[in-house]
Parts: sequence; structure tokens; C-alpha cells
Amino acid sequence: ILWTQIECSKPLAKRLWQSVVKEKINNQRLVLEYFNPSSPVLSDLDVLARRVKSGDPENMEAQAARRYCTALLGPDFRRDFQSGLENALLNYGYSVLRAATARAACGAGLTPALGIHHHNRKNPFALVDDLMEPFRPLVDKSVREIMDGKNRPSGDLTPEIKRHLARVLDEDVVLERGSSTVMNALHRLAQTFVRSLQEKDNVLEFPKFRQANHLF
Repeated sequence: ILWTQIECSKPLAKRLWQSVVKEKINNQRLVLEYFNPSSPVLSDLDVLARRVKSGDPENMEAQAARRYCTALLGPDFRRDFQSGLENALLNYGYSVLRAATARAACGAGLTPALGIHHHNRKNPFALVDDLMEPFRPLVDKSVREIMDGKNRPSGDLTPEIKRHLARVLDEDVVLERGSSTVMNALHRLAQTFVRSLQEKDNVLEFPKFRQANHLF
């Protein structure tokens, strides 16, 4: 599999990244609609998802993120790793998701350092950062639930809050073969990533999100 990753052509890598970005934006839309079905940003995300081209050269991912984050977490929200309760929650939730994605990638025999979009010699998990992108909105959803809840933390993250964020891996999603968990969906995505490299075609399988036994 290592040589298959190394030999992945740039056009294939760009098509795979296009698929990842479109899925991420569509999932951001689902989460935002769940909390605010009348948000004008929903139509913006629809447009941006349709405009994602191979390799996302116009960076629709970043444009979508700016609109989505402020619509979901408030107009004053800024993604800053070092400040704010929301950022502390996001950092922890994303770290849980990143670790699970790394396990899935390694379990499929992939080398985590060889990404299709993220490229940094100091980042040994570039591929992990690629594959986890469509799942980030589930962490965002958990963070919004915590911020809206009665037991909103006022300082350090409590063990209870951390457990809440870690439960994202047990969320119910839908794959082609039926209902599953996010953890299983990550393994399935890694497996279909391997198939995409082997078949030189985009056969990535992403899950559909569920909430209370209904797609949202």
C-alpha cells in the first residue's frame, strides 16, 4: 500500500480532495440546519459545495468554514487555538477524532504522513487530517450542544464534558450496508481510500449523519 500511496497521481489526489471538501461542506450545512433551519448561510453553503472543483483551487473549504463557524457558534467566534471556551472544546473534540482517524488509517495499512492535500514535513498525520475533515461537523455539533446546555462549563473541561465530546465516535451514522458508528465509518472510509488508490478512481464511501434515528 505504501507504494500505491507514493504513486498516487496528482489528478486522482485532487479528485479525492474535491470529494472530501464537498462532503465536509454538505455536512456543515446539515449541522447548521439542525440548529438553525432558517439561517441564510444554508444557501451560501449549497452554492459553495457546488463550486468545489478538482483540488479545490478556489479554497471553497475556507470560505465555507468562515460562514459556517460564525453562523453556528456566534458572530464573534474566531477559530483561535489558544483562546475561548468554544476553541478549547473544539480542540479536544478534534483531537479525539484525529486519534480515531489515525487508528483507522493505520488499520487499513496506510502511511499517515502521505496526504492528498495536507503536505507538511513536520506533520506525520497529513493523511489523517485529510480524511477526518467530513467528520469535523459532528464535533461542532457536540460543542454547540454543550454551549447551549444547562451545565455549560465555565473553566477547565470536566471529565463529563470530555466524555460528551468523546462520544462523537459512537454517533449513529448510515453507510451503504446500513447503520453503523462513526468509528466504523472511519475504518470504512480508510478502506475505500485504499481501493481508490488501487483502482485509480474515486470510490470513497462517506456516511450519512443521523440524529435520534432520523437523518438531519
